[in-house]
Amino acid sequence: MSERQTRRALPIAELVQGVQAGNRLLLARAISRVENETDDAHALLRALFPATGRAHIIGVTGAPGSGKSTLVTTLAQRYRALGLTVGIVAIDPTSPFTGGALLGDRVRMRALSGDEGVFVRSMATRGSLGGLSKTTNDVVTVLDAAGFDRILVETVGVGQAEVEIASMAHTTLVVEAPGMGDEVQAIKAGILEIADILVVNKADRPGVDKTVQALEMMLETEGSNARQLRHHGQLLAMQATADPAEEAARWAVKVLKTVSTTGDGIDDLRQRIEDHQAWLHASGEITGREQVRIAHTLENIIHAELNRRIKAHLPTEKLNGVVEAVRQRTSDPYTVASELLTQMDGRA
Repeated sequence: MSERQTRRALPIAELVQGVQAGNRLLLARAISRVENETDDAHALLRALFPATGRAHIIGVTGAPGSGKSTLVTTLAQRYRALGLTVGIVAIDPTSPFTGGALLGDRVRMRALSGDEGVFVRSMATRGSLGGLSKTTNDVVTVLDAAGFDRILVETVGVGQAEVEIASMAHTTLVVEAPGMGDEVQAIKAGILEIADILVVNKADRPGVDKTVQALEMMLETEGSNARQLRHHGQLLAMQATADPAEEAARWAVKVLKTVSTTGDGIDDLRQRIEDHQAWLHASGEITGREQVRIAHTLENIIHAELNRRIKAHLPTEKLNGVVEAVRQRTSDPYTVASELLTQMDGRA
């Protein structure tokens, strides 16, 4: 951070107070610090964390062209009609020139502009896989602390790497569209495993019934009516053991049809999301979702810190030397990695 930036930076306490008071300018500045990973970003998040845990986080994922942004816009409008506040995190592809978001989602969400009860933030993936940015969860934390009732997180729409959203959201919507062949992609990506609600958008197009039927058949083939909570493929241990009655009460994934441009089916979708939220709390499943989210957050924090330490202890000239040694086969990457880690442990 330059001397000029440091001089103009607001104190953490002032930012925290502004975020919790609903000051949109200070909220935007707080999010910028988090997204840019400034030196005081973690201190800001630590101060805001006690005020979190109230928002319902809704993930929206699916292939490009399925109408996710328009669906999010229309859904946000319906929430506003009920008096609920909405925060939106729209993940856009990264510009190859500036490293920033291309802001395509903001263009499509112009209908929400001017509404003080809605806050839209576009973020760049910045090379992160999984359809999210590496600071997305932290931005959601800031919006949660700001008091938004619903937080909608729209993934970038990269296709087969979008399952990371399930580790962040309480309710995950998987959006498909007729005639795109996405049913096969859903199988390849494991998308059905993360869906709490399947949405066939653009349902006014030909072939919608065929798409709905295909997705319903896939749900039956999967042999499960509810997504399983997994953290990198491993089921998290739950405190309560399942019994037949609990199995019968599991959440049933349904396929809903919507036309986001006209609003058809949006009220049914919103109600289904509310039903899922109620089920999460009544069944105790919300505890498991929070466990997955916290585990995912901790892992990201640890990975980021380890990467920082590795870069600090591994200057470029030293890395070039060991790379050359491996290339010439005078050493191997496994031995080199072990030696570098040992040296780091010795300096810790």
